[in-house]
Amino acid sequence: MAVSLPLAFGWGHLLFANWPIDADRLDSHLPDALSVQTYDGVGWLTVVPFVNVDTRPRGLPAWTAFDVPELNLRTYVTHEGEPGVYFFSLDARSVATVLSARLFHRLPYYYARMDWRWTGERVEFASRRFHPGDRPARFEATYGPAGDPFTPEPGSRAAFLTERRRLYTQGTDGTVRHTDIDHEPWTLHPATTSIAENTLLEASGFDRPNVDPVCYYSPGLDVVTARSKRRGRSDGVLGRVAAARDRIGTRR
Repeated sequence: MAVSLPLAFGWGHLLFANWPIDADRLDSHLPDALSVQTYDGVGWLTVVPFVNVDTRPRGLPAWTAFDVPELNLRTYVTHEGEPGVYFFSLDARSVATVLSARLFHRLPYYYARMDWRWTGERVEFASRRFHPGDRPARFEATYGPAGDPFTPEPGSRAAFLTERRRLYTQGTDGTVRHTDIDHEPWTLHPATTSIAENTLLEASGFDRPNVDPVCYYSPGLDVVTARSKRRGRSDGVLGRVAAARDRIGTRR
């Protein structure tokens, strides 16, 4: 069995582009062990383009100054009452990142050709998936800050969509695994965003959104991750009760 590696890295120039989605529709795409977490009664799909810098095993100095762009499609879930994120896809320009993340963290990474540029005011980001055997996906956008910085208040929609400290995956044997993430609170800005192309959602089986996304920009922060851990199965009475409670969702 593969053993995950605790990592440290920087995330820079992030866009959180968030679309509301019917919770039942979203639930049909999740592993049975996970439940949709809602805000204001709806689920959310989020596309996150960003740049990885200084990736290394936790506790070691950075050995490269290369920037590695990534692009994620994620949603918000609970497992036995514990909130986290679940990734439908993660695209990266680095073959090493794709292979190691699939092996060590069971994450659905895909190889993509990517370009990005920071103009001093806005990010220009483009991605085209070229992973063998997978559905093609494209994303092209220009985005940047459009207002004063703020730290999201606990319980706010901005906090719900950004402040997540755990990610869930499912192993090949059906068991749920989690990886804990640690970083300082996000500094966010309202974002100005122009999305020229986005087929990430369709590639994961969702309909094309017919509403504008709720968008936030962050200049970035430093992140450390723990090892991926296996969680216990939830076949008992307490597990079924927790799963039923989770599916009620978080209504505010």
